Amino acid sequence: MNRREVVTLLGGAAAGRPLPARAQPAGKVFRIGFVGLTTADSLPKRPEAFRAAMRELGYQEGRNIVIDFRWADGHYDRLPALFAEMVRLNVDVIVTHGTPGALAAKRATTTIPIVFATAGDAVASGLVTSLARPGANVTGSTYFIPELSAKQLELLKELIPGLTDVGILLNPANPMNEPVVPAMKQTAQLLKVELHQFGMSEPAELEGAFAAMAARRVGALVVIDDSTLIANAALVAKLALRQRLPASGWPDFAVSGGLMAYGINYVDMFRRAAAFVDKILKGAKPADIPVERATKFETIVNLSTAKALNLDVPTSLLLRADEVIE
Repeated sequence: MNRREVVTLLGGAAAGRPLPARAQPAGKVFRIGFVGLTTADSLPKRPEAFRAAMRELGYQEGRNIVIDFRWADGHYDRLPALFAEMVRLNVDVIVTHGTPGALAAKRATTTIPIVFATAGDAVASGLVTSLARPGANVTGSTYFIPELSAKQLELLKELIPGLTDVGILLNPANPMNEPVVPAMKQTAQLLKVELHQFGMSEPAELEGAFAAMAARRVGALVVIDDSTLIANAALVAKLALRQRLPASGWPDFAVSGGLMAYGINYVDMFRRAAAFVDKILKGAKPADIPVERATKFETIVNLSTAKALNLDVPTSLLLRADEVIE
């Protein structure tokens, strides 16, 4: 139930129409290396959004572009080998996502252009020198995980005013956690909430993490944005519900059964990655293509999960939600 559906139908239809295909250099076949952090089938809408946007820009796979897909299956230690393979293939552009993926790509080559579809704070992580002039061979779209995670904590406190202890589920292998936890602690102090960290780097560790949460008796959970956790959103949501933990995360998490979400529109960012690739294939240098900040954010409430948890969602929160799942 999307309260902005009518607005989308009336005003967004024209804006959503594909742009006319642009002519590409005759006879040239470009090779794009796409390295995903998860499995090929875990988040199908994202790579497909990239491929669809490339088609709208006039590229046809097998005619003027070839896309080589490789997947880390959630194991970040596999990334160096995957990017080394892309270097050996001498691809024209490397496309990846997530801060671990973008950093691994940057370490693998200083010459092949790199486009990150998504990455947490690109300047703080050292991916680029500045948003306006990235420098080196890297550009793409960024967003700020600390602010998003702090907002997710605020939403939980709004829903459960008496909340005092909150768990943070994160992947310790993701370097973007470093600024996230301090930002959340600052918000937690204002909300008079104590935070407790629980880590997982692969799905097999989730059961143990939730057992630790039960032992610590946390009252709610914030799941930190990470490709491995995103790929296992349904499992995380299931474990949270089984333990009767109100949990907040990114949009996919609420759609997969989590209680609520606040975050970026990932599919839109993967579509934007095609625009970066198009500019590079037409001769632009990544160093001169400004990094874009995410502009589309979504608040989602899963009423079905709220009912299962016997929680009454305030009307004020429902009215602010972009989507309410019943």
